[in-house]
Amino acid sequence: MRSQQGQSTTADLTDKDEPIYQALMNAIVEHQLPPGSKLPEEALADVFGVSRTGIRKVLQRLAAVQMVTLLPRRGAQVTTPGVDEARDIFRTRALIECANLPAVLAHVQPPHLAALTQRIAQEQQAHDARDGAAAIRLSAAFHIELQAIAGNQVLTELVTRLTQRSSLVIAAYGAPWQHGCRCDDHDRLVAHLRNQDLAALTQALQHHFDHILSSLHFERSGETLPDFARLFSRHKEVTL
Repeated sequence: MRSQQGQSTTADLTDKDEPIYQALMNAIVEHQLPPGSKLPEEALADVFGVSRTGIRKVLQRLAAVQMVTLLPRRGAQVTTPGVDEARDIFRTRALIECANLPAVLAHVQPPHLAALTQRIAQEQQAHDARDGAAAIRLSAAFHIELQAIAGNQVLTELVTRLTQRSSLVIAAYGAPWQHGCRCDDHDRLVAHLRNQDLAALTQALQHHFDHILSSLHFERSGETLPDFARLFSRHKEVTL
C-alpha cells in the first residue's frame, strides 16, 4: 500500500523486509551462514537489491532475537554463543519442554501422532540424502510441533526461538556431521507419547538433551565471509 504522494508506507517497508529477514534467518539456522560469519551491509544490500538502510533494519531485527551480533566499527556477524550460554540454551529447553509434557499428553490426538511420525520420516530421508540444511530444519520442526500440541502459543513461540539459538550452538560446537537430532530419539519420544507414558516420555526427552550437550565440542569458530551471491541469488528478484 502506498500513500497518495506515492511514498512507501511503514507496512510496505515491513513487507519488503520480511523475505530478507526470513532468508537470512533460514540460512543461519540451517548452518549455511555459520557462527562468526561476517554480514557486511553493502554486500547484502547488493545481493538483495535493497538499500543499506533496509539491510541494517533486518540485521537489527536478527540481533534482537540474538541470532546476529552488532559490533561497533566492525559491523554485524552471525552470533557465536559462549560456552556457558550454549549449555544454558539446552538446559533451558530441557526445563521448558519437559515441564510442558503433561499438557502435551492431555491434548494429543491421533492426527498429532501421524504428523510427528511423518516429520521423523522426512528427517530420516534428509539424513540419508546428506541434506544437512533439511535435517536441521526438520529436527527443529519436530520439537516445535511436539510442544505445540499443548496449545500454549506463548510457549510454542519461546521454543521456536530457543530451537533457532540451539542451531547456532550446534553449528559452533557440533561435529561436522551433526545435523539436527537423532531420528531414533524422536521415534522413542513418539512411542512414549502414543503409550501415554509421562515418566518414560520425560526421561527420554531429558536424555535427548543430555546427549546433545555431551556431543558438543566447545571450540570457537573463526570469522568467515560467505558467498552471499550464491546463497541469496534467487531472493534479489523478489525484493525488486
